Amino acid sequence: MELNEILALAVRTNASDIHFKAGLPPMFRLYGTLGPMPEAPRMKPEELSRMALSIMNSFQRERFKQLNELDLSYGVPGVGRFRVNVYQQRGTIAIVFRVIPFKVKTLAELRHPPVLSVIALEQRGMILLTGTTGSGKSTTLAAMIEHINTERSCHVMTIEDPIEFLHRDKRSMINQREVGVDTVSFGQALKSALRQDPDVILVGEMRDLETTGTAITAAETGHLVMSTLHTMDATETINRIISIFPPHQQRQIRLQLGAIMRAVICQRLIPTVDGRGRAAAMEILRSTPRIRELIEDKDRVKEIPEALSTGHVSYGTQTFDQSLMFLFKSGLISYEEAELNSTNPGNFRLRIQGIESTSDGQWQSFEGRGTTPSKSGAPAKGAPTAVVRGTSVTGSE
Repeated sequence: MELNEILALAVRTNASDIHFKAGLPPMFRLYGTLGPMPEAPRMKPEELSRMALSIMNSFQRERFKQLNELDLSYGVPGVGRFRVNVYQQRGTIAIVFRVIPFKVKTLAELRHPPVLSVIALEQRGMILLTGTTGSGKSTTLAAMIEHINTERSCHVMTIEDPIEFLHRDKRSMINQREVGVDTVSFGQALKSALRQDPDVILVGEMRDLETTGTAITAAETGHLVMSTLHTMDATETINRIISIFPPHQQRQIRLQLGAIMRAVICQRLIPTVDGRGRAAAMEILRSTPRIRELIEDKDRVKEIPEALSTGHVSYGTQTFDQSLMFLFKSGLISYEEAELNSTNPGNFRLRIQGIESTSDGQWQSFEGRGTTPSKSGAPAKGAPTAVVRGTSVTGSE
């Protein structure tokens, strides 16, 4: 079976990733679980080499020859687009394809908390999407860019490695640059972006000191900067950014982050009860006077989870455990999955056991319906719930 036929089958079966390795049949990841393609033969090393070279241009072939690994994008007309990583293991080539839908889903279609629509329309500062690989970061970030594209007339510049979702100009003008094709590096492209009259800058990932420092500068100079990090929660995200810088700069970076950070959205995908999808659990941090104080004081960063849990009514913030509670109470995920993914399983178990008789302000909105925060942070009258809803996001980072 040819590569494009395998990819077409993967898309039809809702696979999120396709793995090719010598000695194994093609492997599909379905709803988080990896399994072999039905009735497929084992792949040979020379077959994988031909496959890898067939999707590369001359520049990419030379780069792969030098580095033994390569990121690129690949499209099949009528089937879909794919983010591809080609690498070498034990002397043979292996390939991973990540399925990228043609259509960018909206925040409403993903059933994300309405507060994300408010966050996406921030005029300046920094917004970070965090989570592990495959936790839906790119899907959520693309939906936020699409919301900006629909609601604002502005210039959006994206820097990606590689380009994943393709955005069409609507109210906004969107330019997308790919590292290795349109620019040399994230850092170089980000510096150039400051001279390209952007309103919004999306940086695929803040990988190093140069990129992080330039992103902070861009946020300070009146741009909205959006990016991703591989961190597990809001507290770790703040600490990770600060730890990138030398010790003598960290106090100043804390002050800068306190001033520019508009939101940190941490995401995990949890298998649904029916086994046919995954629901997004989210920890959401928004900039408030208290949050700014906690970011600026290294001894008080550990208080961030408490601030998030008590700020959901006024600001739409929430912890992972509150999000998991809502998903469990809504019947979207099982108790076992909720407890397994909770930040503090012991406390979560006690909360489940006593939730009917002992409830407090930190949890009430996650048992029923809450309110949607307005742009000012105050609840909007008669607005629908601001707590997380289940989503069928599968696989996209």
